[in-house]
Amino acid sequence: EDELGIEIFVRAGKRLTGLTPAGERVLPWVERLLLDVGNLQHASDDFRLGDSGVLSIAATHSQARYALPHVVRDFRQRWPRVSLHLHQGSPKQVAEMLLSGEADIGIATEALASYDQLVTLPCYRWSHSIVLPPGHPLIERGNAITLHDLAAYPIITYEQGYTGRSHIDAAFAAAGLQPDVVLTAMDADVIKTYVELEMGVGIVASIAIDEERDHHLHAIDAGHLFQINVTRLGMRRNLWLPGFAFGFIETFVPTLT
Repeated sequence: EDELGIEIFVRAGKRLTGLTPAGERVLPWVERLLLDVGNLQHASDDFRLGDSGVLSIAATHSQARYALPHVVRDFRQRWPRVSLHLHQGSPKQVAEMLLSGEADIGIATEALASYDQLVTLPCYRWSHSIVLPPGHPLIERGNAITLHDLAAYPIITYEQGYTGRSHIDAAFAAAGLQPDVVLTAMDADVIKTYVELEMGVGIVASIAIDEERDHHLHAIDAGHLFQINVTRLGMRRNLWLPGFAFGFIETFVPTLT
């Protein structure tokens, strides 16, 4: 404040309670300076420590449960001296962890691309699947199943903002249908559990179908009903990443170099 000749903070006695209009004006420069100071430290650590360090990954439950296990295993074999910290949250929480510096890399299907402060890269495309209990009438419809067929039964699927739920809602809305969503969850395993209890028809990510583990359920690919989803990998813009972070990215998405 003395150097700039302006008041940056709003004060209540000795407490700082907020930013003045001038403080809000200079805040982007301050944040950029702090980011560069952090990058300077990270760059020196990268050269000093080489292939050892800590890598924090933030991911949604679906990504952590179904997409990442083999990636983490392969990465650990290649970079045994790197400690991996895996955080889970909603797509919005994943983005917030990236922006706060709590996570270095974020992986989610929804929300990441809507933040200008993040750089996001497409990883892979996936569709939804319909999950039915044994003997359900829709099994006979097979790949000819329609949205009208689904709307005739209670639906169990993801919570709003998770795992392509927006594409599910958009498809029903475009068809002029109002599905009876009786239960929502973040976790595909929870959805499948309630399908087993014959509480409704499940709609889950195709990657969440394990043929061996889910042999008692019947799955139908729903790529013809709902828009294809794109899982994205996000990083804070202008953030320094150590060499092993790029190794993790290449392990997860070999097409990204």
